[in-house]
Amino acid sequence: MFKKGRMGLSPSLKSKPELCPAGLTLVPEAEAATSFTTQPSLWADSKSLLEPWANVTLTCWARVETPDFQLLKDGVVKNHVHLGLPALEYQFPLGAVTSDNRGLYRCRSGLFPGTWTELSNLLEVTGAEPLPPPQLLVEPVSWITPGLNATLTCSTGLRGVTFLLTRHGDDEFPAVAVVGKNGVAIFSVHLAGNYSCSYQTHTAGRPSEPSATVTIEELAVPPPPVLTFRGWYPEILKPNERVTLVCMAPLSGVEFRLWQRVGNLNKEVLVPMSSTSPDRVFFELNQGNLWDGGPFTCRYRLHGKETTWSTESEPVEVVQSNEKLPAPVLTAEPADLRPAPGSLVRLRCAAPPGVVPRLFALQRQGPGGRRLLRVLRPGQPEADFELRDITAADSANYSCVYLDELPFSGSVPSAPVELHVAGPLPPPQLRALWTGPLRPGSDASLRCQGQVPDVTFELLQEGREEPLDVQRSQDAWAHLALTSVGPQHAGNYSCRYRLQWSDAALSTRSHPVELLVAGVGTKAARSK
Repeated sequence: MFKKGRMGLSPSLKSKPELCPAGLTLVPEAEAATSFTTQPSLWADSKSLLEPWANVTLTCWARVETPDFQLLKDGVVKNHVHLGLPALEYQFPLGAVTSDNRGLYRCRSGLFPGTWTELSNLLEVTGAEPLPPPQLLVEPVSWITPGLNATLTCSTGLRGVTFLLTRHGDDEFPAVAVVGKNGVAIFSVHLAGNYSCSYQTHTAGRPSEPSATVTIEELAVPPPPVLTFRGWYPEILKPNERVTLVCMAPLSGVEFRLWQRVGNLNKEVLVPMSSTSPDRVFFELNQGNLWDGGPFTCRYRLHGKETTWSTESEPVEVVQSNEKLPAPVLTAEPADLRPAPGSLVRLRCAAPPGVVPRLFALQRQGPGGRRLLRVLRPGQPEADFELRDITAADSANYSCVYLDELPFSGSVPSAPVELHVAGPLPPPQLRALWTGPLRPGSDASLRCQGQVPDVTFELLQEGREEPLDVQRSQDAWAHLALTSVGPQHAGNYSCRYRLQWSDAALSTRSHPVELLVAGVGTKAARSK
């Protein structure tokens, strides 16, 4: 298992438990299966931790044997080694750290002839004290509940150091852990608070700069999971069509339950379950589970423990119709089918005279197919579906159906109402997650915030047509990144997004953000 730190991404070793203050336990790392990755790891070894910068060697550890290794400093290849026989690691001696060799280091290893792996973790060699800060990560979640502790992992690329964990405002801390050569300490925390960590190379040594602060919250009830349809988007199904729901928890090792709202009560639904990952489960619904027609929710709790169930997920509606009842009538208000962006459109679905349906369902037909958008149970002959703050993404054909009291007895779809919303998709907002000029070799992380969920985000540099990073997101935002920036990355950046179901539906670009690289510009990174 690998933990990412500012000075290293190191395979953790099992640590000997230590006596720590109340509210915290130093624990050995549990064995865990991880997906295969080709990213190498970079460590720093000091000949004497009494003088950590006097004689330093950098070790690049590959995931598969290879004869080729490269060491990069400040984003530029510094050493290229081709061995006579393949190996899993190679040591690059730096010697005494001076102004000539201090900087930001990464390595990479050969993958196939002429190809390289992605870059390793970032490792900072300063040659000065205080030492660079470690990285503090929280797993699996940043909250605790009765029966669930949070795990804090403090890591650095300098091996053989002693870690100190601090709970802000608590005089019983710091907690001390002597860790093996791979520079990782793991703490199990069962008290809420703000935590940071640092490390020492020897008992009398000056502690490093502290890590960024991590906040652990205490919750009486675990937060809700996410319940969705497996595979495609929800749609109005025909009788006997297979229905699979997936419930996803924010952590692994939990048990799941499925509920259905029937009238004013929730009842547990017992259905076959399967799983491909310990943080989720698939519920295979059958016709007997669907006839009540109420929305489904799911919950989770720690497996094998009598702990509190989480709060319910957002409800999911499963709508099936045999299309044997007469069609409803769908109208738009205002009647203008070319509404202005940002306006409100009300779509009214009216059942035939004398019919008070069990529910109404609104669906849209676009380039991505037919999708179920919303379900209403007004208890009246008609239902109003509101589309707020509409954009060009809402341009589509809309229709509605209704279901009667009999199982799966539903109408044919209404005649479609076609909406055309003028203009391009609204631009997102781009924000730099750093301040000041970036050092060569460091990473640049940006957040692109849009208005439409389930899109693909792209990061673009001024003067280049091809995006430098592309991220698909089910949310209306995404993190975009540049790895190991250099002088060539200095310039203005913007982001945009495109709809998943239409390559032609592309937003305008965000306002630009300027990225400055130390030594190339002197101004701070800023939004224009």
